[in-house]
Amino acid sequence: MPKKVVAEADRRRRRPTKAGAVLSERLIVLTALRMLREHGGEGLTARRLGLALGADPSALYRYFRGMDDLTLAIGDELIGRALTGWSRTGDWQADLRALGLRVHAAYLDHPQAAVLTASRVSGRAHEIAADEAILDVLHRAGFDVGAAVGVYHCFIDQALAFAALDAATLALPQAARAADEAVWQATYATLPPATHPRIARAAPRLVAEMNTSAYPAALDMLIESAAARLDR
Repeated sequence: MPKKVVAEADRRRRRPTKAGAVLSERLIVLTALRMLREHGGEGLTARRLGLALGADPSALYRYFRGMDDLTLAIGDELIGRALTGWSRTGDWQADLRALGLRVHAAYLDHPQAAVLTASRVSGRAHEIAADEAILDVLHRAGFDVGAAVGVYHCFIDQALAFAALDAATLALPQAARAADEAVWQATYATLPPATHPRIARAAPRLVAEMNTSAYPAALDMLIESAAARLDR
């Protein structure tokens, strides 16, 4: 049965851990992010996290209901980083584009964490703030509630889907990633026009583009489509 989570002030450890730090929810999240970067998702356990913090693993459950609750907090931390430094300019298309690129970049800065969290819904503070900001931008642009929700749904799912896809590539072992990237040059670029005329003609562009993220272009397409809907 999940343990009850008490207020931060009531559960804060008064003495530093063996590592010399005072435990807090944010310290645990930041340490977990570092462990994910160094060891991947399989390396993040309560025991290993406790060792990294210099605390008994059971102490983590005074801050989180379990490792899944910690995973949600990690995802919310990434969204918070995307929001940091972003502000409305009054140009709704530029504002949406900037926020989408920030969300995508924040997740790719921590690809192992992105793989774990991009598909999750936490209901935490940063996630709620991001949702409110997106809907507010769309409202100010002139979308009615139904249209705003539709654009918001496509916008956030697109950003997180590309984040998960691109992060999964970055999280691959270097040898596997290099092998995948080489296929476009080694295989697609050598297919003969007689059997694969469309691929053969497009091969130079495929080689140039397919190892980069399509997210910026897809984001522009989404915003252009939303703008056309608004004009109608």
